[in-house]
Amino acid sequence: MSKEKVLVEVSARHIHLSQEDLETLFGQGHELTVKKMLSQPGQFACEEKVTIRGTRGEMKLSVLGPVRKNTQVELSLTDARTVGVAAMIRESGDIANTNGITIVGPCGEVEIKEGVIAAKRHIHMTKKDAEYYGVENGQIVSVKIDTDGRSLTFADTVVRVSDSYALAMHIDTDEANAAAISSTAQGEIIL
Repeated sequence: MSKEKVLVEVSARHIHLSQEDLETLFGQGHELTVKKMLSQPGQFACEEKVTIRGTRGEMKLSVLGPVRKNTQVELSLTDARTVGVAAMIRESGDIANTNGITIVGPCGEVEIKEGVIAAKRHIHMTKKDAEYYGVENGQIVSVKIDTDGRSLTFADTVVRVSDSYALAMHIDTDEANAAAISSTAQGEIIL
């Protein structure tokens, strides 16, 4: 029996900042300024932007809020090569033993020792969603996406379950380009 499809969203390069790094980059007591709310509850794009500096170049990144415990830079593998940093494919928050980079803001700069990742493709689900699709937190599934001339199936997609999530799959810009997706698509979960 076929289940309904899930929303697939393209997550472009961005950065999550710790409060300490936010204040170093933007000034003592600075708070993030909401530009627009994102599909995941409580998450938002900010007016603030930073520049990352690698061994081969620089790149501007949008800041996403709210602040986190640790600063994390999320790039596509192409972005990482462009600035000259190796980005390991990891789940968000799993930054141990990853590479660092220099982050420049209007009031200062920070050299993080770790935190640069290419986010592992994933599907956010509530517990009710997971029950409906017959999956569990941490399970690896495939997702088939039909597009004009570039249909493909993304294997190695991790299911992330929490009642604080909204149902959506996230892929980076390299993955989106491979499937000719400009902003969103629909995908079918394959167990």
